[in-house]
Amino acid sequence: MTFHYLESAADPRVADYTQLTDVHLRKLREPAEGMYIAESSRVLRRALAAGHRPRSFFLAEKWVADLTDIFEQYPDVPAYIGSAGLLEEITGFHLHRGAMAAMHRPAPVPLPELLAGARGVAAPEDTVDPTNVGCSKTPHRSRIAVLEDLTDHTNVGAVFRSAAAIGVDAVLVTPQCADPLYRRSIRVSMGTVFQVPWTRVDPWPATIEQLKEAGYFVAGMSLGEGAITLDELVTQDHENLVLVFGTEGEGLKPETDRLLDARVTIPMMNGVDSLNVAASSAVAFYATR
Repeated sequence: MTFHYLESAADPRVADYTQLTDVHLRKLREPAEGMYIAESSRVLRRALAAGHRPRSFFLAEKWVADLTDIFEQYPDVPAYIGSAGLLEEITGFHLHRGAMAAMHRPAPVPLPELLAGARGVAAPEDTVDPTNVGCSKTPHRSRIAVLEDLTDHTNVGAVFRSAAAIGVDAVLVTPQCADPLYRRSIRVSMGTVFQVPWTRVDPWPATIEQLKEAGYFVAGMSLGEGAITLDELVTQDHENLVLVFGTEGEGLKPETDRLLDARVTIPMMNGVDSLNVAASSAVAFYATR
């Protein structure tokens, strides 16, 4: 593999890595350019294991030996190497987690395909050969999370980590939700964002009707009037369940609230009215697993 040694922060070949600390710029630029940044060797390996394709690698020379096996797998992908100071000048922060990679952003998964996968059945357009045992799929109980307009990348990453750990089948994010593939979201999720199927749904909350038509009971985590407890929801034992999580400040949108099958609350003690959305999602995922 040919390594490219950087001598200037203005090198146009590493434009993917410039101004990584500018959240507003990156959240507009990365989806538009069809890419995202995988930060740290561990995250990079998880992205590649999930089948994502690298555009380039970006690292200090001391990390080259640790990633020799990766470079051998992708001999045609350029690897840009520079001093710690130069890399910091390019990105805007000190790299101390090994390598970075600019990755091709995978195409969004159509909602019907994602729901079929969550249910463990063939997608509507699939043709299954009944003579091929490997093609058969057994439907199973399904759990899906919806993140409505969560703007904090840390919370988004934490929810994905809990979803992966507790076996949530898929995550849906609304149009105004933070990008699960922003590097902070990926880092907080420990790369599990690559393991949990997800897609962005639009329009929202009209998608709720589509979820209901697919056989899901849609419950919103809410402090609203008429809410049942999480224990009561568990007792109802829904085969296919969607849990919707709103913003910490405003909660679920009124138009979303009107479409829910149920409002659900986690009973609190000691004068605490609610949990952080990342914590509440972990509790809800575990209770309804």
